[in-house]
Amino acid sequence: MILAASLFPLLCWVFYAVFASWLETRRPSLSVIMGAQRQRWVHNAVRRETPLDAILSGNLMGAVSFFASTTVLIILAVIAVFGQIDAVVEAVSVMQPALGITKAAVERHLVVFLIMFVMAFLSFTLSLRQFNHFCIMLGAADHAEESDPDEVRVMAALNTIAARNFNHGIRVYYFAIGMIAWFVSVWAAVAVTVAVFGAILYREFFSAARNLVAGLKQDVAPTGVRQGRPRRPQ
Repeated sequence: MILAASLFPLLCWVFYAVFASWLETRRPSLSVIMGAQRQRWVHNAVRRETPLDAILSGNLMGAVSFFASTTVLIILAVIAVFGQIDAVVEAVSVMQPALGITKAAVERHLVVFLIMFVMAFLSFTLSLRQFNHFCIMLGAADHAEESDPDEVRVMAALNTIAARNFNHGIRVYYFAIGMIAWFVSVWAAVAVTVAVFGAILYREFFSAARNLVAGLKQDVAPTGVRQGRPRRPQ
């Protein structure tokens, strides 16, 4: 039970990515809908010569860079905890005396915690690199000529992929709440993880923000390609 509770948040994080991809083929998520808006952004960006798009791109990359740097600090903090493992075991044993938490169990839990944030760091750095490639392509676009539809499509797709990787990294922070709850109670870890799973699912597929943005369109394909002209919310 102790090991299962340690692995549960990690497994839920992986399962959510698979489940969300499946659900998006039936109900577009907020990320998919915003992917269509990214295509509109690129389509308009290649037709204007203003610093606006550079500012927007810089803001996106700044957010990703912030989380990548924060994730490194968390990884270092978790590694530092291994040096105080005896104190951690004692504290956890006080909160969960009936389970008999061992030093090995705490070490395994910290390793899982570390794995999650290493994967988050990889997602953030990949996202940052892809946003960087997007900025290069956007800067290389010739504003004096009619934009190439394939070029616009590739830039929008690259922007969307970068945002998707950023979301993968952000979800680690959400599911890490369940990892922290493990130190209080193994059942709390399971309950918190399930609650986080439901909260993220609601935000991406059923929230007011998702429905509001979806109201701007007649239809959104599962791949995030916009169909039809924008219309006003009902």
